[in-house]
Amino acid sequence: MLLKTNSLMDKPIIILVRPQLGENIGKVARAMLNFGLTELRIVEPRDGWPNPSAGPSAAGADIVLEKAKVYDDLASAVADCHHIYATTVRKRGVTKPVVTPAQAAQEIQESQGRSAILFGPERSGLESDDVTVAKSIITVPINPEFGSLNLAQAVILCAYEWSKSQDLAIPSKTDILPPAPQNELDGMIAQLYAALDKKGYFYPAERTGATQRTLRNILTKPAWNELEIRTLRGVIHTLDKEAHPRDNLSQKDDKKLQDE
Repeated sequence: MLLKTNSLMDKPIIILVRPQLGENIGKVARAMLNFGLTELRIVEPRDGWPNPSAGPSAAGADIVLEKAKVYDDLASAVADCHHIYATTVRKRGVTKPVVTPAQAAQEIQESQGRSAILFGPERSGLESDDVTVAKSIITVPINPEFGSLNLAQAVILCAYEWSKSQDLAIPSKTDILPPAPQNELDGMIAQLYAALDKKGYFYPAERTGATQRTLRNILTKPAWNELEIRTLRGVIHTLDKEAHPRDNLSQKDDKKLQDE
């Protein structure tokens, strides 16, 4: 399998065909940048471009809006594209391969040349003539009783599936401490056994071994790190300390001390 390098030319172009609201274009820009896509093309925006309503909705994805290109027709917008996908829930009588966003993302990753994904107007979606320029149709598996996705949601689904094959920022694991060595875990368990034994927990005596094995199984599952084990040992130590003299006072004596 031949994979492309992660460059601008490899990223799918998002093309909005006759979008209606500037707010929705801004939300699309935000969705794109979340998943590493930056090239937005807009065909015949109803309210013109630039649109002052797009910026606030983009929530900081200004680079996408600033680089967005406007086209007078769809043919011009896709002229340099090699693989075109049309997002629609309706086949519109056109016989084309139908793929999910995940399948489309894999094809885009493996193919050579520029790829574009078309999204239609908010109210009606792509027209039949729009779909005819596409290589394949992208349809999201969705609840058949409620198949309503807004424009930004549709873009998010496609962008996310594409991003899964890319080297995007993934939450770092460096802040997750490794599990503590076995000797530290054994020390904590031994400390707990000793504390419980002093309290008469292991009763009857013949069940001690089985009870201790159960406790060990429970305490081994979480893969505690060193900080967690130190914390738990501190808890055990505190609970195991001899009762403070105040604990032996009657409520009356305790109240008297408080009044003093």
